[in-house]
Amino acid sequence: MHVATTRRQHKDKIYETYLLRRSYREDGKVKSETLANLSHLPLATIQLIKESLAGKTHQIAGEDWEIERSLPHGHIAAIWAMANKLKLASLVGPPCRERDLVMSLVISRAAHPASKLATTRWWSDTTLADDFGVGSASTDDVYGAMDWLVERQPRIEAALARRHLSEGSRVLYDLSSSWMEGSSCPLAKHGYSRDKKRGNTQIEYGLMTDYEGRPVSIEVFPGNTADPTAFVSAVNITREHFGLYELVMVGDRGMITQARIEALRELGGPGWITCLRAPQIKALAEQGAMQLGLFDETNLVTIAHPDYPGERLIACRNPDLAKERARTRVELLSATEAELEKITDSVASKRLLGRDKIGLSVGKVINRYKMAKHFIVRIEDDSFSFSRNQNAIESEAALDGIYVIRTSLDEEQMSDQDAVEAYKGLSVVERDFRNIKAIDLDLRPIYHWTEDRVRAHVFLCMLSAYVTWHLRQAWAPLCFSDEEIPKRDDPVAKALRSEKAQMKDATKTKEDGQVLHNFATLLNHLSTLTRNTIVFAKGVKIEKLSLPTPTQRRAFELIGAPIPTTLGPGRQKNKSDF
Repeated sequence: MHVATTRRQHKDKIYETYLLRRSYREDGKVKSETLANLSHLPLATIQLIKESLAGKTHQIAGEDWEIERSLPHGHIAAIWAMANKLKLASLVGPPCRERDLVMSLVISRAAHPASKLATTRWWSDTTLADDFGVGSASTDDVYGAMDWLVERQPRIEAALARRHLSEGSRVLYDLSSSWMEGSSCPLAKHGYSRDKKRGNTQIEYGLMTDYEGRPVSIEVFPGNTADPTAFVSAVNITREHFGLYELVMVGDRGMITQARIEALRELGGPGWITCLRAPQIKALAEQGAMQLGLFDETNLVTIAHPDYPGERLIACRNPDLAKERARTRVELLSATEAELEKITDSVASKRLLGRDKIGLSVGKVINRYKMAKHFIVRIEDDSFSFSRNQNAIESEAALDGIYVIRTSLDEEQMSDQDAVEAYKGLSVVERDFRNIKAIDLDLRPIYHWTEDRVRAHVFLCMLSAYVTWHLRQAWAPLCFSDEEIPKRDDPVAKALRSEKAQMKDATKTKEDGQVLHNFATLLNHLSTLTRNTIVFAKGVKIEKLSLPTPTQRRAFELIGAPIPTTLGPGRQKNKSDF
């Protein structure tokens, strides 16, 4: 049976008739029979009859159905969409169970960093478990995938280098550390703790990025490794694994030391950019090689010195930095004097006696504020006095705001301004370290016991950082990020935020009044885009996404991808999905 619609026109009006008809065959011919005239029924009822005869099932609104499950989807869908756009899965390896687990780890590290055990449990609380088929994965499965990944690390990093580096590219490199829980791992050693966890063992890791801050390579070292040792290893990686010999390595003053510079010269490259240490700058000023009066007219001067043959020294003075250092010194001097006065009173009242005890108390104070060189102290068994070393204070103040860039590149290879900008670019590596260690990916602390597992954990964090770097760039219009960083005519001057970014900071909203986010709160908002499993009384089950908010829609538009209803290889798209 079916509903047939007939139309007839009388004058200016059109009349529609809805007839319930039955089709049948007689003497080999198809005929139809009208069973009823439905025209007197409401149009909604007629439509319901049409759909019922077509085989559709109907449900009374609000009755006999329920939401079986509602799973967070939007945040991991966004991370997957960006990873997919970057072709990260194919970069990691061929399709296999291990690759699915690795991609799940990369996504979850960016969305919800946690221990491996907590991560496997969290998977089932999102759409990631079903879509990647990892809902039943155990920690042993995860560790097996990590072992598989660490073997592939060199070829993955080489592929990233081919994407983002070429001969002559500037490479930013820096070293950081994170503390370990336990001491069973051979890499766990005591060393200089950047996390201020002096009682814990730690590992060191060197991060290499391109000039804009995209992570390209990361290497793990024992916790007592010195910066220069790590730098030599990074140079070897660029040559042996990446096949690049003419890169420009940019590292801080602790990374590229005189010994490392001599080693680079023996290697015949690559070029390098670093900065002089404070004692070296002071020596240049005392020897007259750097005339401080030159900074009255300019804040950037190129100098040469026989102690630095074949190198270019670019002396810079930042007036804003000079004021800040002067202010800080005044505060530290005052704070030190206040504490030393307390010691003076204690000695005078006989509560503190003895040269050793007095010296120990004084040492704690001047070392706490790093002011030992600015004070002259006189300690006896029953007396103590101090005074400011005015000559030392004035000598240091004369160099406030001055730093000297040191490079092997001549001016034809790179201008003074570009060399200064290149060194300042190290700040993007420091930002990446903050994102990897605490802000986005929470790399620390590390619980793994074997070297390969520690290396795999750190490498997973780097791959997640690679994805989040691109997400941060794409989502700049939705966040407080500066979308239009003004180009500076003076590379020494303080970096400025654009007028648009300043307006963001002031109003906390976009131009259209939409609320701005930081990266974490935007991911949290995206997680409210859920995928819901709806079950009806007659056994019909469908999956449907909740209606995206304008911000959620815009987030996916900025990635350049539609909102995916499913992720990865684990499930086929349901026709009833959003």
